[in-house]
Amino acid sequence: MAALLQILRPTLPILIGASVMLTLSMGLRQSLGLFMQPLTQDIRISVSDFTLALAVQNLAWGFLQPLAGALTVRYGFRPIMIVGSLLYVAGLALMAGANGILSIMIGGGVLIGASLACTAAAIAMSVAARAVPASVRSTVLGLVSGAGSLGALLSAPIGQVLNEGYGWRMGLVGFVVLSLLMIPAAWYAGRVDRIPLPKPANDEIGDTSASAATKMAFSNASFVVMTGAYFVCGMQLVFLTTHLPSYLAICGLDPMLSAQTLGMIGGFNVLGSIFFGWAGQRWNKLALLGGIYIFRSIALAWYFTLPPTPATTLLFGAIMGFLWMGVGPLVAGAVAEMFGLKWQAMIQGLAFMSHQVGSFLGAYGGGVLYDALGSYTMAWRIGVALGLAGGIVQVAFALIRPSGPPQMQTA
Repeated sequence: MAALLQILRPTLPILIGASVMLTLSMGLRQSLGLFMQPLTQDIRISVSDFTLALAVQNLAWGFLQPLAGALTVRYGFRPIMIVGSLLYVAGLALMAGANGILSIMIGGGVLIGASLACTAAAIAMSVAARAVPASVRSTVLGLVSGAGSLGALLSAPIGQVLNEGYGWRMGLVGFVVLSLLMIPAAWYAGRVDRIPLPKPANDEIGDTSASAATKMAFSNASFVVMTGAYFVCGMQLVFLTTHLPSYLAICGLDPMLSAQTLGMIGGFNVLGSIFFGWAGQRWNKLALLGGIYIFRSIALAWYFTLPPTPATTLLFGAIMGFLWMGVGPLVAGAVAEMFGLKWQAMIQGLAFMSHQVGSFLGAYGGGVLYDALGSYTMAWRIGVALGLAGGIVQVAFALIRPSGPPQMQTA
């Protein structure tokens, strides 16, 4: 550990800034489900209306992520991250003052979605990957992802306390105040723009156009399979963050249990991210990804087939937390290995589009199925089935055909 700190000392401000930006952008977003019940009842919109706004958020995030990644190549990371932080503040402020679905859709959907494309995992991981040598990259990505997981530990309890004591609007105002800290964090993380890119190896994408880099990514079979399985990741996780508070309320459990569970997810996220960053330095990253999807699906099936209790809910949160953002360092590390650093943020964003289509279905589809059937049974069963299928395919392909760098055309 002392040797690792010595290596990282020159870039610690960059890594801390990226971690703080990531922890706030992800932690605040993951806690929005706490406000679903009081918000929808107060301004008289349906659960599916609220989840549609979060689904739009996920689509905006996913489809703008490759653009944000490409813009960092042209303009640098700092301006993109600062603009994204400002969009986050504006989106939460618009939600806090909402009186109908339009403000929720624009604030919680479009603005926060666009902000996440500029401040969340793909950008933060690309910043961290560029700031450190390849020999410790996967481990550092795990540490940044782990630090980025602390946001739910902070934001969920604060949001729930304000929500219960002063109403959902004050809860969102508290989130606005927290989101202001993203701006200085993005400024410090932006110091990475001063670090020159290493000279690309012969098997990396270097001096090429965005369209050529995109074409090369989708001609790589390992990348395509990883991208398809990533769909499952988004569907499962956003279903939980959006609907678990509602599910627990329906079951008659203490509303604070929702915040405690989200906090438990955030805490074990730290351990899982660090572990999978460490593991990705030693074993096949894509096989580890498939294993995460399989074990998540088993955990989902176990929890939803039993009557929920505070003990099983917190244990479930711990298990899912350990398997949550561990995908971050694995995906980022795999993309860097396959394609190099210059276009990493954009190519990671291309994979993330699939993740966000899954997120859309997890958020909105879960709400539609609940409104239609009066329960979440069908929704979680679909999530388990697709998770097992995606995880098995990912593991099998990774072991049969290990990932490798793209084949560059030579003159």
